Amino acid sequence: MTTEERRRRLGVRHALAPGATAADPLGAATSVVALHATDAPTVFLAVRARADQGSPAAVQDALYERRSLVRMLGMRRTMFVVPSPMLPIVEASTMQRIAATQRRLLVRHLHEAGVPDADRWLADVEAGTLAALDARGGTATANELSTDEPRLRTTLLMAEGKPYEARTTITNRVLTVLGADGRIVRGRPTGSWLSQRYRWALAEQWLPVPLDRPSETEARAELTREWLAAYGPAPASDLQWWTGWTGAQVKRALADAKAMTVGLEGGGSALILPDDVDPTPDPGPWVAFLPALDPTTMGWAQRDWYLGPYSPLLFDRAGNAGPTIWASGRIVGGWAHRPDGQVAIRLFEEVGAEVTALVDAEAERLSRWLDDIGEVRIVPRFRTPTERELSG
Repeated sequence: MTTEERRRRLGVRHALAPGATAADPLGAATSVVALHATDAPTVFLAVRARADQGSPAAVQDALYERRSLVRMLGMRRTMFVVPSPMLPIVEASTMQRIAATQRRLLVRHLHEAGVPDADRWLADVEAGTLAALDARGGTATANELSTDEPRLRTTLLMAEGKPYEARTTITNRVLTVLGADGRIVRGRPTGSWLSQRYRWALAEQWLPVPLDRPSETEARAELTREWLAAYGPAPASDLQWWTGWTGAQVKRALADAKAMTVGLEGGGSALILPDDVDPTPDPGPWVAFLPALDPTTMGWAQRDWYLGPYSPLLFDRAGNAGPTIWASGRIVGGWAHRPDGQVAIRLFEEVGAEVTALVDAEAERLSRWLDDIGEVRIVPRFRTPTERELSG
């Protein structure tokens, strides 16, 4: 499989190339399996780059009215926005074990803090929290829930004796465990569409889809098929990085998904679905401005075939991607939203007159989109060298 074929697939399957864009936010999320949501603006900008109906209002409608999308803790304990039918699959494949691990850790900390029979005590607090949420009509803020269930205000002293010692309540940890366990989900933000604080909702009341989970094995195979359809061909190490599964879990999931091996141009091999060998028609030249932590930029662990030598310019030291400029399946520059409202760009190489014109036109479209949403400045949660420099 050639590098050019991989880039064509990226443009078409990730809804970035002309003629391949999604109709709406649900289609945009489906094209990449899930949208990264650690940074709230990423969701909106990632949809804008992929969907014909990509306004903030359309995204909010999908999240909070139609609820065809849902925000959840997912792969690698990272925040994602996923199509609602995918939520049980992500939970069964990934989050059940994370929920169990986080619950055990919280029980241990409660025991160390002197809470008697901490396991049973925590289970009772969880039940009380769900009851309080139900009594409030199915949605509530963390503060409201801790008022109704005072045991959520129990404090723990963390990192005692260290410079970063802190005393914190267990509220967010209990809510995180309940969320990872699939019993509650994050609903509407308490502030603007860029807010990082959300109301919590009972999953069975909030979501418009059945919450029946498949088995852990079935769920991993299904998530693997979805991922390979969007990101294949890719080596098993990319899938392991994206999901956070163990090597043994990845090996079993690939076997259950009946993945097949293909050679890659320049050496090495990768995995694809068995019926996914046909070449992708050339979509023509295209340009995309993708946000920080975009699912395409972050979709693979081995990125040389689309990132080239530009990692030090576009990623922070923890591996978080900044805003990127793409041209026909590879990264060629970066961008930033300046304090004065302008979109500043930098191309890292000569791309020719045609691509330069496409870049300028897309920068203008993005500027108009940002102007239309009012006095908002997009500052990534994780700053990267190019973004910082262009922001001035």
